[in-house]
Amino acid sequence: MLTENNPLLILVAGPYRSGTNDDPILIQRNVDLMHETALAVYRAGHLPVLGEWFALPLIHTAGSQVMGDSIWNELFHPVAIRLIHKCDAILRVGGPSGGADEMVRIGKEKGKRILYNLSEI
Repeated sequence: MLTENNPLLILVAGPYRSGTNDDPILIQRNVDLMHETALAVYRAGHLPVLGEWFALPLIHTAGSQVMGDSIWNELFHPVAIRLIHKCDAILRVGGPSGGADEMVRIGKEKGKRILYNLSEI
């Protein structure tokens, strides 16, 4: 286990839109879970990151009009995929999510540590 002197950069990957039918309240619940997990990762001495923290401002700036439009699709998952290259580990949280599962698959291909529970950190 690494400590605060040598923290891991951990991508928290969970559902964003999956299972929400784009309902903003349900999306926010998914985001809240990832944020709560990120805080726990931080308190465990590591540095959490979410792809959404990078992608959403870029999506907005690029002029996306609605979730799932061409700009959204150009940036949302591809930003997280680029981020995987910089991360030490991926922590998969929450329920079903094709995007989060893709992050895990790519992480495995890149030899990243894949975690499914905070206790594994």
